[in-house]
Amino acid sequence: MTAFPTLIIIDMQHCMAIPEAGQRNNPQAETSIASLLAVWRAAKAPIVHVRHISRSPGSGFAPGQPGAAFQPAFEPRQGEHVVEKNVPDAFINTGLERWLRIRGLEKLVMVGVSTNISVEDSARSAGNLAFSTTVVSDATFAFARRDHAGTWRSADEVHAMSLSNLDGEYAAITDTRTLLATLERQTTS
Repeated sequence: MTAFPTLIIIDMQHCMAIPEAGQRNNPQAETSIASLLAVWRAAKAPIVHVRHISRSPGSGFAPGQPGAAFQPAFEPRQGEHVVEKNVPDAFINTGLERWLRIRGLEKLVMVGVSTNISVEDSARSAGNLAFSTTVVSDATFAFARRDHAGTWRSADEVHAMSLSNLDGEYAAITDTRTLLATLERQTTS
């Protein structure tokens, strides 16, 4: 069995890459995700692609809409597990936990979008389910939005707060370079 954790790529679909999605941070996130995906594929390590399929007919994530398709760089390959979800959390009504448990996969690395919604929700559940979870800060991104008090928050602020919510409580937070260096040390020792 591989020493690699399971790479979980969340919602890297067309509608997350269009300008109408909003102001975002981490413009290099797709490059970071693609580099991690290449390393996982080369190691033949477990990969899970999570796709949001909306129940709302007008959503860009609705079945059959172009926005619901995976971005070409993140199209699953044969043997890579695909999970379809209808809510932000990849563990709710998807069978993901069971799929991981049956295979003895207890260590997870999460990347994708958006940090404060689907990534955070999924990482919270993973932590609560006692998975050893890592979120890769430069391989996730968020969108600018108003907070509850009506104050406009930049995508960087939204992203940073979400990572802060997770750090140490539900997940470890790292970056691509540190994660790859750690994996290199573990696989060569």
